[in-house]
Amino acid sequence: MRKAAATLVTAATVLVLGGGYAGLDAVDAVPGPLTTTAPPTAPTLPTAPAATRPAQPADDVLPALDPAAPVPDPAVLGGELAPLLADPALGASVSASVVDALTGQDLLSSAVDVARTPASTTKILTGIAALRALGDTSRATTRVVDGATPDEVVLVAGGDVLLAAGAGNPDAVDGHAGIGDLAAQTAQALLAAGRTTVAVRLDDAAFTGPTTSPGWGSGDVAAGFVMPIAPLAVDEARLTDAENAPRDADPALAAARLFATALAAHGVTVLDSGAGPVVRAAAQPGAAELAAVSSATTAEQVELMLTTSDNTLAEVLARRVALAGDRPGTFDDASLAVVDQVAALGVDVSGVSLQGASGLGRGTRIPARVLTDVLTLVAGGDHPEFGPVAAGLPVAGVTGTLHDRYDQPDTLAAAGVVRAKTGTLTGVSSLAGYLRDADGRLLAFAVMSDSVAPGGSLSARRAQDRFATALAACGCH
Repeated sequence: MRKAAATLVTAATVLVLGGGYAGLDAVDAVPGPLTTTAPPTAPTLPTAPAATRPAQPADDVLPALDPAAPVPDPAVLGGELAPLLADPALGASVSASVVDALTGQDLLSSAVDVARTPASTTKILTGIAALRALGDTSRATTRVVDGATPDEVVLVAGGDVLLAAGAGNPDAVDGHAGIGDLAAQTAQALLAAGRTTVAVRLDDAAFTGPTTSPGWGSGDVAAGFVMPIAPLAVDEARLTDAENAPRDADPALAAARLFATALAAHGVTVLDSGAGPVVRAAAQPGAAELAAVSSATTAEQVELMLTTSDNTLAEVLARRVALAGDRPGTFDDASLAVVDQVAALGVDVSGVSLQGASGLGRGTRIPARVLTDVLTLVAGGDHPEFGPVAAGLPVAGVTGTLHDRYDQPDTLAAAGVVRAKTGTLTGVSSLAGYLRDADGRLLAFAVMSDSVAPGGSLSARRAQDRFATALAACGCH
């Protein structure tokens, strides 16, 4: 599923928000009267709509805004939605913000300035920061350069943690570049120069500080929710092919060892230092480059990160943001760098405090107002480079972390209409994104709950889905 092609999702993406549920029904993306397919309990669709196509600018993903569509009356809208926000499943700490995506007008404000634990809705800010600081067409490059002596080569990590173990796939995001391809290029260069024996060194010093966050749960790495953060990895250091497989404790070194093995397979003898085929050493300034492979674009990575809620990719992108701003590549600096980039866009970041950039950190706080401010900025059209943020938001009942939601009788009408980022931690549930209301007005919304009762995550998610469903159904005049 992680690397699957997405023909159906691509068709659904074009229809999202514009055609709504009826359009999705017509391509059998969801059950309904226009299809003879039996209603699935959870649509089995790919979770990475950017895996085989370039990211779209915002106006290709969000529907054209019709300024003639009536704006909801805040009083009527509030009367419709207030009872849903009082649902006990949401707990006692709830915030909700609804704004008109065309004008930014506040339509519903409930505790919008209270900084709450956002979980993975944090990734909306991370995506914006990465696109602004790095540029949508930028790529992470993994290089091999000459070492300090003629019998050494140095593998230099450049922030790509989605490398394939063998050959890369230029049509993919996850696995766009391959460690096997890098080894083949390196072997060709070495053998052409008559160098048949080398020692392999690893320079992964771009990221510094702890590789795990004190805000993570003790079992998050073992459970496969995230890897120890490093600037190099093959398939995010998964130890098996499972989505949430346990991760290698040293992702960069594991990738370097695969490189050494592949290099040997191409006819180059790799010296063993006594500590293994690879040891760490800094690359020399100005060292000659022997080979290089580059990741998918930042735009494509941001889209994938949001659709699949990829914690590792979020943390790595944030470190690249920190380095681009001449900060060290640490958790703390990455967190500050993301906030700085969002603030530089004119968003009031009062109350924002990040503990990492994925939302996995328990110490992260974001007010609901900030989420809808950023979403309005994305939809506004002044920053087409932020289109991958809109494109990456999961589609209700169709893609990503929303693919198995909006399948209940009281939310099915919003399948294909809601496009939003999810956020879930123990005791925390959040949802933030876009929808078209019954009159065709595009709205940005965020609803956050951070005191959900133990064992109540599913009930909280369904309550938030009912909130979004009611918002989509409400002309509210």
